[in-house]
Amino acid sequence: MADAANTACLATGAGGGARPAAGVAGTPFFSCEDVHAYYGESYIVQGVSFDVYEGEVIALLGRNGAGKTSTLRTIARADAPQLRRGAIRLAGHQLDKMNAYQASACGVQLVPEDRRIIAGLTVEENLRLSQIAPPIGWSIEKVYERFPRLAERRNQEAITMSGGEQQMLAVARALCRDIKLLLLDEPYEGLAPVIVQEIERIVGEIKALGLTTIMVEQNAIAALNLADRAIIMDMGEIVFTGTAADVLADKKLREEYLAV
Repeated sequence: MADAANTACLATGAGGGARPAAGVAGTPFFSCEDVHAYYGESYIVQGVSFDVYEGEVIALLGRNGAGKTSTLRTIARADAPQLRRGAIRLAGHQLDKMNAYQASACGVQLVPEDRRIIAGLTVEENLRLSQIAPPIGWSIEKVYERFPRLAERRNQEAITMSGGEQQMLAVARALCRDIKLLLLDEPYEGLAPVIVQEIERIVGEIKALGLTTIMVEQNAIAALNLADRAIIMDMGEIVFTGTAADVLADKKLREEYLAV
């Protein structure tokens, strides 16, 4: 079943072309339904359910250890945590039956907190490696148009760049695939304030392009300023779902679950 799903994803996504319809108005583009995931016997993601509509930017928030990153990894079908129960769907495809490379072929791209820049390769080689198999998204030329700093450093060994530049590369590398759902894990982590502003600009451009995005970020205010809606987790469970404006206006809620 997973191989058939993978073939279907490639057929609809190859070359950055036609995408499956999201369905009638009001139908979620992406959904998690009663998702439970474990690291060994440690119960981390505890019955998580939420919907995302096409083009939305969702801020997935909570204190350290709330289960945010584990939720993103479960959606991306990483080896860990292990999904034991629940349904995950994207644009008509059932991701919970897939592994990571099949979910990627269906348009799920995770930009992890540690960025996973490949040592020994230049910036351009990192980008080209992401396009070694279909479905292909942005061309290298388009990446350089949107990320001129990467164009300037195209022949530089990627891991010798600054943290902010590596974060740009990690996002750009994801955009080289045919994305339907972008998962950003702590894109501002460890960056100087001036670099955070640059990454905010990039995420803002992604939002303007209408790319459906779920962003985990400890800098809750920055994330909320970009997001359409917010989902707050605590101890592996969802405790709040609402608009980003609702969270920004509710000081008590922020203090209780976000410490801001």
